Amino acid sequence: MINYRIIARVFSILLIFEGFMMLFAALISVIYQENTSRYFFYSALLTTLTGILTFTPLKDEDKAYGSREGHIIVAGIWVIFALFGTLPYLFSGTIHGFTNAFFESMSGFTTTGATIVTDIDTLPKGILFWRSLTQWIGGMGVIFLSLYILPVFRDLNIQLSTTEFAGQASDKIHPKVVETVKRLVALYIILTLGEIVLLNLAGMSFFDSVCQSFSTLSTGGFSTHNNSLAVYSSPYIKIILTIFMFLAGTNMTIVYFGAKRNFGRVSGSSEFLYYMGICVFFSLLVSGILFYKEIFNSADSLINGTFQVISIISSTGFYTSNYGQWGNFAVLIILVLMLTGGTTGSASGGIKITRLMLMARNNRMELRRLIHPNAYIPVRVNNKIVPHNLVYNTLVFVALYFLIICASSLIISFMGFDLITSFSTSASMLGNIGPSIGAFGPFSTYAAMPGAGKLFLSALMLLGRLELMTVLILFARSFYRK
Repeated sequence: MINYRIIARVFSILLIFEGFMMLFAALISVIYQENTSRYFFYSALLTTLTGILTFTPLKDEDKAYGSREGHIIVAGIWVIFALFGTLPYLFSGTIHGFTNAFFESMSGFTTTGATIVTDIDTLPKGILFWRSLTQWIGGMGVIFLSLYILPVFRDLNIQLSTTEFAGQASDKIHPKVVETVKRLVALYIILTLGEIVLLNLAGMSFFDSVCQSFSTLSTGGFSTHNNSLAVYSSPYIKIILTIFMFLAGTNMTIVYFGAKRNFGRVSGSSEFLYYMGICVFFSLLVSGILFYKEIFNSADSLINGTFQVISIISSTGFYTSNYGQWGNFAVLIILVLMLTGGTTGSASGGIKITRLMLMARNNRMELRRLIHPNAYIPVRVNNKIVPHNLVYNTLVFVALYFLIICASSLIISFMGFDLITSFSTSASMLGNIGPSIGAFGPFSTYAAMPGAGKLFLSALMLLGRLELMTVLILFARSFYRK
């Protein structure tokens, strides 16, 4: 039997939290003397009151929860946040229609960064801040979920699939876990503040520094300008953003060990070394293409090529130029990176480096098993054996990931879009990247997508953000049986 009381309790607390966050955006509107401040107060009041009215007292037996409650809670968090996140857009009239507002809100909380707003520069400061804040909240939530709620092979720190939750009473969380969460949240905040200061010193306005930092650390990609980061010509701004996008695509525990100068733990992470190697290799390759095609000079080729590679692989989605015009080979690299994603334990989307690494090692082991059929040849990561069922789950996930992209491409093509646009948009939405290739590439928005298409893309964002299984399992009839 599903314990709906614990589900209602969690949702009520989260709604109160979201209402409180809306007050920060209201404060920004007040500071800039905008009339949108009252719309944020209305939104905060409605959201908070809903949370208070749904607050459910719990008995001791209600505090325990299992896998089904966990899946409903995790999937429901993003849906409820996105639903109530539409209120500031609708009340202020900055985004017309529920479908458009829901798309923008879901894009924010899932840290996708796709937008339907055609003139971002004219939006009030409060709305711009709220867009970025939704991503920052979503990024922090993703890191927390991927490390401590979604199942993790803890010895290796590998997230593989969302197939079960460990049932536990809410008042028996181990103190060390709580302390670790606090430290990682503090690190997330410190990195954000550090980027704000550096961007401001590099010449970016303080308001833009705050919003871009929120979007960077969450790997979101919402910008405060129509042309994203192309409005900034300073190489220092691009370099700072590149560094923080790289960190945002890195497992936060690895970043924490690096900050503590525990470089042995950093160098001992195979996933991080793969991630860093992929970033360096493709950054040099794309930079070389840009220099060879004389799109930029040598220094600008390196800066812009590296910026775009890190932006895509971390699923941030910032851009400084139209990479769709860099040539077929460069575009193919961008498309591959859309599928790759960053590391587990980060806010990035995509398949993730760990899964690709496990697939590669399993394929190599399969060849050895064919040569030595009677030998026991396990897959190892960081010198530890990965159980066969986890390798199997990885293969299922990757196969399902590509199956969903292909099916989604077909659906989008039925809406009148070409094959490149359809496939890249599917990969971008499922990978939580934002801009794609073709009709919805850089310097474009998703305003031309029909209403049903926007709802479909919103579902893809949620599906990719929650690692497929958490959402798909809700559609299984056996999930609701006793």
